[in-house]
Amino acid sequence: NEFKQNTPIRTYEDLFPFIEKSMKGQENILWPGKIQWFSKSSGTTDAKSKLIPVTQEAIQDCHYKGGKDLLSIYYHNNPNAKLFSGKHLILGGNTSLNKLNENSYFGDLSAIIVKNLPFWAEIRRTPSREITLMENWDEKIVKMAKAALKEDVKIIAGVPSWMLVLLNNVLETTGKDSLFDIWPNLEVYFHGGVSFNPYIEQYRAILPKKSFKYYEIYNASEGFFAIQDQNNSSELLLMLDYGIFYEFIPMDTYGTKREKVIRLSDVELGKNYAVIITTNAGLWRYKIGDTVRFTSLNPYRIKVSGRTKHHINVFGE
Repeated sequence: NEFKQNTPIRTYEDLFPFIEKSMKGQENILWPGKIQWFSKSSGTTDAKSKLIPVTQEAIQDCHYKGGKDLLSIYYHNNPNAKLFSGKHLILGGNTSLNKLNENSYFGDLSAIIVKNLPFWAEIRRTPSREITLMENWDEKIVKMAKAALKEDVKIIAGVPSWMLVLLNNVLETTGKDSLFDIWPNLEVYFHGGVSFNPYIEQYRAILPKKSFKYYEIYNASEGFFAIQDQNNSSELLLMLDYGIFYEFIPMDTYGTKREKVIRLSDVELGKNYAVIITTNAGLWRYKIGDTVRFTSLNPYRIKVSGRTKHHINVFGE
C-alpha cells in the first residue's frame, strides 16, 4: 500500500522524460547505474516508436532466464526430447544496433539478445551471426533459408507471421510440401508476439505430424512474462521470479473514476484485466497496454485477451 501511495501508475509518455535522461547517459535515473541498452518497441498513441530501457539485470534475470525456463519446461514435459543434438532456427526482428551516444545503443530486442548471447546458446543457433545481423530483410530471408537447409534443425522459434515467410521460402527452394522432408527431426515451434490462431492451419499444412509440438511464450521489450507449461494447452504460466512485480486493473473499472488496482493475490478467474508492471529494467508501475484473463489461480495461468486501446467501453468489450 505504501508503494502504491508513493508511486503513481505511468504510461510511456509519463516515463519518457526519465528514459530520455538515461538515454543521454545519466546514471541512477530509473535504475542503479547506467543503462546501456534500449529496445525499440511498437508505436504508441502518437505513432512514434518507444525506446524501452533494458538493464543487465533484465537481460540476465528476465529475458535469458525465460529462455532457459522455456527449455527446462519443455524437457520436463518431453523427457525424450533431443533438442541439443541439432540446430535451433531462430528468426528475430531487425538485428542491427544503433548508437545513442558513446556508451548507449538502441535496436530491436532481438538485436540486444543476440549481442549478449552466451556461447552455449550461440553454438546451437542457425544461421551464422553474420547472416543474422544482415539488415536487408529480403536478402536475409533467402540466405537464412539456404543456410538452414544444410542443418539438422530441431527447433524453430520466432513470430508466426515472419517465420511463415522464411519456412515458405525453404519449401519453395527445395520444392517440398512438408518441412519434415527437409528436417525429419524437427520437434517444436516456440512462438510469441502475436496471436497464433490466424496461422494455425497454415502451420499444420506444412508440419503435418500430430506429434509436432507448439509452445507459446508471452514476452516483449518490457519483459518476459509467461510460458506455456503444458504440451497441449495454450494457457501461459505467469513467471513470478524474473524481477517483475505485477498489478492489475479490472477492465470494468479501467479509465473510470471507479478504477482500482489490485494485487495478483486478488485476481479472479475469467475476468479481463489490464496489466501493470514494475520491473528490474526500471519501469515503475507501468501500463504495458495488454489485457489478460486468468484461466487458473494455482498456479497462475493466463491467456492474453487483447490491448487496452481496443476495448470500446467500460465493460471491457
